[in-house]
Amino acid sequence: ELEVTDGQLISVAVSENGNLFLGGDSFLACYDESLSSKWKIKMPGKIGALSVYGDTVYAASGELLFLVDSDGRMISEWGPYEANSIITSLSAGRKYVAFADAGAKRIFILRKDGEVISMLGQGNEKFIIPSAYFDVAITDEDVVFAANTGHRRIEKWSVDGIKKSQFGEPGTAPGAFCGCCNPAHFAVIPRGFVTAEKGINRIKILGAEGEFIEFVSSKNNFIASVPLDVASADGITIYAADPAGSKLYVFKRKQTGTSQL
Repeated sequence: ELEVTDGQLISVAVSENGNLFLGGDSFLACYDESLSSKWKIKMPGKIGALSVYGDTVYAASGELLFLVDSDGRMISEWGPYEANSIITSLSAGRKYVAFADAGAKRIFILRKDGEVISMLGQGNEKFIIPSAYFDVAITDEDVVFAANTGHRRIEKWSVDGIKKSQFGEPGTAPGAFCGCCNPAHFAVIPRGFVTAEKGINRIKILGAEGEFIEFVSSKNNFIASVPLDVASADGITIYAADPAGSKLYVFKRKQTGTSQL
């Protein structure tokens, strides 16, 4: 684990080369795989969501998106896109950037120059977002996964706003999502997903169709109402950012198929 002292830790992202990016109360920081600090910069506000693609780090703060290069230099600022936006998640892919807006209850799809090309959740298939937990992930194949937290499920969408499929159900079973507003966070990994819940504060791995694989953490001292943001590049090493304790936890999956801290 890594104790973060630059401010409250809120968000985490990991690049394909293993560099970690941590965001929180007015800071953005980069660490290597051994958790040694590479750089830290001050930001205009709380960094509530992070994504990294290639040499660009995308950081969300309130209603704005900031682009930072891999050496910690500010590149650009995008937004605001909507009045009273609450950007809770963002994800960068090969061609597009997606962000989830819990205020507008929509997902915005942007080109890499910041231009909006579509919005998900405007028609009959709306997102039910009871609180400020609303996660999104976009793949290099332009597939969008979105957490419809009021329905306790993850949905699969096209970038032009057509819902393709869904999985998840309410409940306390290992494969279900308990209580309200879940999954609070998730990350796409090879052959599946890592999800984090609030209420019953647990982190687990699901397969590509949403089937339960294993718990990453189910017996812990995490505060139930404060879910942990999660990130993983390979599905083996899993990072979880705990805002309550301002700590980053690193989990490693065992070869036997179980997980440990």
